[in-house]
Amino acid sequence: MILYNGNFITMDKRNKFAQAVKIKGNKFVKVSTNEEILSMKFPGEECIDLEGKTVIPGLNDSHMHLYGFGLTLQMVNLMNVQSIDEIILKVKSYINDKNIAYNRWIQGRGWNQDYFTGDKRFPTRMDLDQISTKHPIILTRACGHMAVVNSKTLEVCGINHLTEEVEGGAFDIDLGLFRENALSLIFENMPKPRVDDIKETLLLAMKYANSKGLTSIQTDDLSHAGNYKQVLKAYEALRDEGKLTCRIYEQSLLNKEELIEFLSLGYNTGVGNEFFKIGPLKVLSDGSLGARTAALTKPYADDPSTRGIMCYSQEELDDLIGTAHQAGMQIAVHCIGDRAMYMVFESYEKILEKDYRANHRHGIIHCQIMDEYLLNKYKELDICAYVQPIFLHYDLHIVEDRVGKELAKTSYAFKSMIDKGIHTSFGTDCPVEALDTMSNIHCAVTRSDLSGEPIGGWNPKERLSVYEALYHYTQEGAYTSFEENTKGSITENKFADLVVLKDDILKTKRSNIKDIEVLMTFVGGKMVYKNC
Repeated sequence: MILYNGNFITMDKRNKFAQAVKIKGNKFVKVSTNEEILSMKFPGEECIDLEGKTVIPGLNDSHMHLYGFGLTLQMVNLMNVQSIDEIILKVKSYINDKNIAYNRWIQGRGWNQDYFTGDKRFPTRMDLDQISTKHPIILTRACGHMAVVNSKTLEVCGINHLTEEVEGGAFDIDLGLFRENALSLIFENMPKPRVDDIKETLLLAMKYANSKGLTSIQTDDLSHAGNYKQVLKAYEALRDEGKLTCRIYEQSLLNKEELIEFLSLGYNTGVGNEFFKIGPLKVLSDGSLGARTAALTKPYADDPSTRGIMCYSQEELDDLIGTAHQAGMQIAVHCIGDRAMYMVFESYEKILEKDYRANHRHGIIHCQIMDEYLLNKYKELDICAYVQPIFLHYDLHIVEDRVGKELAKTSYAFKSMIDKGIHTSFGTDCPVEALDTMSNIHCAVTRSDLSGEPIGGWNPKERLSVYEALYHYTQEGAYTSFEENTKGSITENKFADLVVLKDDILKTKRSNIKDIEVLMTFVGGKMVYKNC
């Protein structure tokens, strides 16, 4: 196959731009000029005239929840709801429209109390009882670290005032609010999907991801189906059937007992093929900023009664991280608050002093609230940073209120991290935020929300160039999965993963980047999406 007459932004530092490519099998065999590539055409070979359109390497989301996103496409969408009354109305309509029988579970996700136009309180059990007392209902906050349930859910799950507290979590039965590890009290009582159900959900999610130019996804899925083995079976079946349209690197969220079993079954970082590989052990250390469960060193500026929630003690973190490291596994830890980062860096420092491993590529996911000391610690320990610029759309409006102006100055410090030489890759954490690649780039290069506020950007010294944003959405994503030699740029002998855009992203006004459309997406030389 030949693609010619294009504006190829290759992300290859030795050959930044090209006009055409020749693909053989699943790889680029030549990246060059129109003249040279067309001279290599053989009779009957497929040729696509790109008519001057811009082409970039396939985008790589370095942290999201693909299966969880697929589930949200099948439940009540509560993104951007503006009141509790709207939540009640949407869920009631969902039940009535689908004629859902009593005792069947109702799930929704996406509400955020800070978007409410009136009272900005959390919805409660009493609110959900107005929807139904005949269906168990769980509505998860956008961040995924908090949910509200109705009285029927408490009944079905056997939760009452005698229910014991959950370490690393919190719940309020009267209000029906569950946070962090306490969510397991609900999830473990919900129906478990079959492997075929998981497969269908993953196919639905990948189809959407391809439409946004994603060809590689580093995803945390194993805890979303009740049994991690079911998720592995689904992915392995789709791989064997040739149905994966994204290259998957599984960030494996496991507890200590599950990790030991996982390793004994022969799973470890790198096991798999180019379409499905086991990635790092994923560790969830704290919560979210929006729910005030991210673990801070000082009390929240807007709620001094709390410093957030750590899901593990220091000793437990040391043990879990140490077990994975000694087994040769890569590790990636969710850290939003500075207290969480201090504790995780302590664990990393201990294991690397005890058992140093070059090129370990351990990482921290989110990397949000931090001071200058923590910024420097990434480089000192050679820790990868998985960041989500799209978080700025919401967080820039709350971060100073939550943590104070001084700490906010060194938070979400993407440009500083890159300038320090820290390997920094881009993701969305979808479904926490929308699976929208161009909006993600918009936030990275403008430091503004999607309406363009504030003009000039929040903490504008941390803005990236568009080229930098593309690099960290492609090449750096490949680096975090040890695959920088096989993908991440339009380079000869790399996988032919690419995206055709409607507009030239390097010449488009920054405020309009979010509106650029994806026209075609190719994975391994195969077109998996077309909109032209």
